[in-house]
Amino acid sequence: MGRSPARIDVHHHVVPRAYAAFLKEKGIRPGGVDVPAWTPERALRLMDRNGIATSILSLSTPGAWFGDDDHARRLAREVNEYAAGVVRDHPRRFGFFATLTVPDLAGSIAEAAYALDTLGADGIVLLSNTAGCYPYEQGLEPLLAFLHERRAVVFLHPGELPADPAPGIPSFTADFLLDTVRAATGLVLSGALEKYDGIRWILAHAGGFLPYIAHRVLLTMIREEPRAAQAKAMVLRKRERERRLDVLRRFYFDVALSSAPHALPSLLSFADPTHVLYGSDYPFAPAPAVRFLRQEYEDVALKSHQRAAIDRTNALALFPRLAGRTAP
Repeated sequence: MGRSPARIDVHHHVVPRAYAAFLKEKGIRPGGVDVPAWTPERALRLMDRNGIATSILSLSTPGAWFGDDDHARRLAREVNEYAAGVVRDHPRRFGFFATLTVPDLAGSIAEAAYALDTLGADGIVLLSNTAGCYPYEQGLEPLLAFLHERRAVVFLHPGELPADPAPGIPSFTADFLLDTVRAATGLVLSGALEKYDGIRWILAHAGGFLPYIAHRVLLTMIREEPRAAQAKAMVLRKRERERRLDVLRRFYFDVALSSAPHALPSLLSFADPTHVLYGSDYPFAPAPAVRFLRQEYEDVALKSHQRAAIDRTNALALFPRLAGRTAP
C-alpha cells in the first residue's frame, strides 16, 4: 500500500459498461487507446493498494456529445445517474464530477443544475474542447456564469485536438497536454478566469506544460497591452513579474501521469503549494502504471507537510465533505 492511507484522487475515470459498449460500437479509442474496463470493485482494489481513501469519478474524453443535443442529454444523464449510484453504494470511497452536454448550452446548464442539486455532484468535468468548442468561448459564457454563481469545482480534462493526430503518436501522449494548455491559456487571455473567479479550475496532468511556459503566457498577456505599457512591463522587477503570473496560479493542478522526479519539481516550483492535488488517471492508466507512478511520486523528496497537502489536505479545501473519510 502507498504511504498515505487517506489520499483523495481527483483524477479517476468512471467507465459505465453501457458507455464503453457505445464507444466500442462507434470504433472510438479515447486518446488513441482501447476503452478500459471499469467496475467499482476493481476501482476499490486499486485504491486500497495505493493508499487512496476517496476517488472523485469523472467521464473522460470524448464525453457525451456526438453531434446530437438530445442524444447528448440522455447520455449525460445516464452517466451522471450511474456515477451518483456508485457514490450512494460507497459513500465513503467515491465522489463524482458531473458530465455536461457542451457545446449544447441549454442542456449543459440544465444538467449542471440537476447534477449539483439533485444528484449531489462534487463538481463538473469539462473537456478542454468538444468538437472545437473551448470553454472560454463567448457562446459558453452563460455556463461559466452559472458555475461561477455556484462556486463550482470544474475539472478540466483534455479532449482530442481539433486536428488529425500525428502519425504513430497516440493523442494522449502529447496532444492532450497541448489542448489543456490551449484551454487554460484561453481562460486567462479571454479574461474568463478572472471574471468568473468563483469557479475553482483543476487542470489535469499538471496543467499539461502550462507551468513550463508560464513566462511565454506572460509575454502574450503583455503583448495585448498598449505599447507604452509593454515597454514598462518588459523591465518589471521579479516581484512584479511574479505578481502578474499569479493569475495562472489560480488554477489547481493534479499530478496524474506527472508525478515523476523530473516533472513534479517543475510543477511545485511554479504552482501555489495549496493548489496541487493527487491524481491517478485510472483506469486509462492501468493498475501497474498507477503503482509505478505512485512509487515514483513517493521517491520525490518532499517534506511531510508537502506530501500531506498533495495527498489530502489541499483537496479537502475543495471538497470539505470528505474530511471524515479514510480508507477502511
